[in-house]
Amino acid sequence: MNNPILLTIAICEVGFWVLVVGGLCLRYIARLRLASTITLALLPVLDIVLVAAVALDLHRGGEVEFAHRLAGIYLGWTVVFAHSTVAWLDVRFAHRFAGGPAPVKPPKTGPQAFRNEIRSFVKWLLAAAIALAITYALAYTVADSEQAAALKAVIGPLGVITFFWFVTGPLWVVGTKNTKDTAGERSRH
Repeated sequence: MNNPILLTIAICEVGFWVLVVGGLCLRYIARLRLASTITLALLPVLDIVLVAAVALDLHRGGEVEFAHRLAGIYLGWTVVFAHSTVAWLDVRFAHRFAGGPAPVKPPKTGPQAFRNEIRSFVKWLLAAAIALAITYALAYTVADSEQAAALKAVIGPLGVITFFWFVTGPLWVVGTKNTKDTAGERSRH
């Protein structure tokens, strides 16, 4: 990996999973709840490391590449989705290692599935807003004018992700519901 920002993103992603799985192992296997809580509380440090790495690279005059924009998207994602990811895993660890209840599978169709997809899509919109805020903050505070213009191109990937998220999330569930409802009506006739 030639790109230091891409390398930092990869390190932060690996660090995220090490902290999450390590924290949950401490909680449920080693029964060290305080150590688990402290370990999981370190997750935001990874975000700070990534922002600092991007800011430092920009300050040193680094050429803005896709990895710089990806860093903003990654940060937005982790700020919004890290907690729900940890909660999702926590239920599974509790079930597997501590006799907790089995995880409930969310419905794939129907009104609850649609509400789940809308909730997830709204969370993505919040993540995208955070990605924009972080990227634009770096563009206006650390970057020179050329770097700032390149950073602001993050809007394109965010737009593409948002479009596909909507189509494969809420719109897909509505389409699946309508298809099943129509098939059910045909079989009754």
